[in-house]
Amino acid sequence: MKFQYKYSIFIGFTILTLSACVTKKYERPQLNSDGLYRDNNTTDTTTMANLQWKSLFSDTTLQSLIQQGINQNLDLKQAIERIKIAEATLIQSRGALLPSLQADVNVTDNKASAAAQNFPAGININLETQTYKAQLSTSWEADIWGKLSSAKRGAYAALLQSDAAKRAVQTQLIATIANSYYSLLALDKQLAITEQTIKIRMQDVETVKALKEGAVVNGAAVVQSEANLYAAQVTLPDLKRSIKEAENALSIVLARAPGYINRTTLDQQSPYTNLQTGVSAQLLQNRPDVIAAEFGFRSTFENTNSAKAYFYPALTLTASGGLSSLQLRDFFSQSIFYNLVGGLTQPIFAKGQNKARLKTAEANQQIAFYTFQQTLLTGGQEVSNALYAYQTAAEKEETRAKQIASLTKAVDFTKELLRYSSATNYTDVLTSEQSLLTAQLSGINDRLQKLQSVVELYRALGGGWK
Repeated sequence: MKFQYKYSIFIGFTILTLSACVTKKYERPQLNSDGLYRDNNTTDTTTMANLQWKSLFSDTTLQSLIQQGINQNLDLKQAIERIKIAEATLIQSRGALLPSLQADVNVTDNKASAAAQNFPAGININLETQTYKAQLSTSWEADIWGKLSSAKRGAYAALLQSDAAKRAVQTQLIATIANSYYSLLALDKQLAITEQTIKIRMQDVETVKALKEGAVVNGAAVVQSEANLYAAQVTLPDLKRSIKEAENALSIVLARAPGYINRTTLDQQSPYTNLQTGVSAQLLQNRPDVIAAEFGFRSTFENTNSAKAYFYPALTLTASGGLSSLQLRDFFSQSIFYNLVGGLTQPIFAKGQNKARLKTAEANQQIAFYTFQQTLLTGGQEVSNALYAYQTAAEKEETRAKQIASLTKAVDFTKELLRYSSATNYTDVLTSEQSLLTAQLSGINDRLQKLQSVVELYRALGGGWK
């Protein structure tokens, strides 16, 4: 017994040693993650990616829409189903390490041709026989070279990759809902400003007509004031259409029929200001698509290990046993049979299949490595772009407020001059009003850019799934 125990340990140790000679242990590839955030060399590891999304968005209406999206979005549901597929594949790969077991019960009736038998004359032999058979059979391949273990680890990496991909979908989903919501609020604001401008210009038309009757302006000023009114009115249909289309697009993201989206106003939004990025190396742990890319590389790494093992002998053990009899009455007496076979198969000529398998696996592994590297670089780019977008919007917002204040005074001054002085004409009023409307609409875009840049930074850092 002691000898058998020591012998078993020796065999196990030998198998592990041989496996280690063929397959390699996975190690994360060395990727330089330093300096991915341009002009941002902080050493503080505090990052807004660790915030829960409800802490980032203070608007409870927006919070409700995001929760609806997480519960109902069809892309997210598809990602969950892909996780189930990966789980099934992992279970299948684990099962390959275990022996298979089959049960077989059959009855065979066989009748030979008398004319085809070379029997002497007068010999009467029963040419019809029945065979009754019930057996269990099993087969097991010893994983000497780590082929099956590598396949199992590759399937596990693929499962983790699909889970990370699901988190990436959720992160993108939150950003999409928030950005669409803010765009809708911006359109509402643009519509309100345009409608207010139309009211003012309608009053201007009446004022200019009165000035014409008083011989202060001529007919050209009246026509110009009417044209100025029409220029504002003609933008209303497109704004209303854009609002409907934005509502429809957001409805689809929420997996519901196109319809009205409940919302607040742009003025009620308070953008998150504590924009902490952490260090760029944290993208490897926080950003789901980077995590998924690494697991994708790891899966192909194990596939390469498995492909190498095909060049080495495969040890297979098969066994079967059961009951077999020519007579049903004798089926349970003296009808036991069994066989046990151990075989070692060494590939010699496989039409180049093993070489092609290894070459394909190595190429896929290299592609996955490049994808991993590219995803990490893209993450750094998106973080930098979001930071610059926020800084730019903040600078524009401050300057734009001064521009709007000056243009508002310019409109008031030119209107007063038009009433009481011949030193100006309606063209000056028209120019100042158009400039004011343009500045007001641009100010809304500045505000929108600031809100959306915070969302994009949060997404780029890998926030939204924790």
